[in-house]
Amino acid sequence: MADEKTKVLFDTDIGSDIDDAVALAYLLSEPRCELVGVTTVSGQPCLRAEMASAMCINAGRDDVPIHAGAEKPLFVPNGQPEAPQAAVLGDRKRRKDFQGGSAIEFMRRTIRENPGEITLLAVGPFTNLALLFAADPEVPSLLKQLVLMAGKFFAPGWEWNVYVDPHASAIVYGAGTQSRPPRHVSYGLDVTTRCQLPADECRQRFTAKALGPVRDFAEVWFKHRPVITFHDPLAAACIFQPDICQYKPGRVEVSTNPPTLGYSVFTEPKDDRPHTVACSVDSEAFFQRYFDIVK
Repeated sequence: MADEKTKVLFDTDIGSDIDDAVALAYLLSEPRCELVGVTTVSGQPCLRAEMASAMCINAGRDDVPIHAGAEKPLFVPNGQPEAPQAAVLGDRKRRKDFQGGSAIEFMRRTIRENPGEITLLAVGPFTNLALLFAADPEVPSLLKQLVLMAGKFFAPGWEWNVYVDPHASAIVYGAGTQSRPPRHVSYGLDVTTRCQLPADECRQRFTAKALGPVRDFAEVWFKHRPVITFHDPLAAACIFQPDICQYKPGRVEVSTNPPTLGYSVFTEPKDDRPHTVACSVDSEAFFQRYFDIVK
């Protein structure tokens, strides 16, 4: 039904690229989204959790569970040891009592208590997911779907979330003994880079209450970047309006060896196509959807 709610568990490295916060604002505003939790990953995960808390409280959603997760990748050096946007949290109301490492058990318990109902949306390095799938290999099959902002599938090269923890990414794409999710869909750079707005337009359009903290976080981002690319918000919006993109089924494998470390290689075998990747996007429809919801 059109008004049926979707349970979303959001795994994020909020505090690095600004688009994580832009995506969280969407999830907090989307009337069809039942946000069952937020988990953070990468350097300073507790500060990242504070950022998520500030956003949830600002939106009147201090009931959303928030848990800090893995701080470091599985085997490679940490590509983003800090959360620079947390520097502008100031005196915003938020929780400050987060303890690192609680995310994995929270994710496991939440998925097991809601079999077949959870959409796991992951938009940062996939360390939390890899640890979860290794700890409880049945968990992927208990999801409704696994939605990732990840990869670069139709041209050579790497995408940041996959590259920062390539071994975790390989596990999440099936290089392990874990079960498979019923649906495994990725939104890569092939589509997300077509959804950009310049800084001045973002300043003009970010008027919604849910975007209050994001406006502050964005000014940290704009010191080094003149645009926002809506990588993560596109993945979030397509949970509720998937026809914003078109898709191809196939298989994704992640390279864990140089010189292609972190590359996400997409193929279309005749059978056994466990992954779906977005191959085109209607960026106008996406922005229409985003600002219709976040207003």
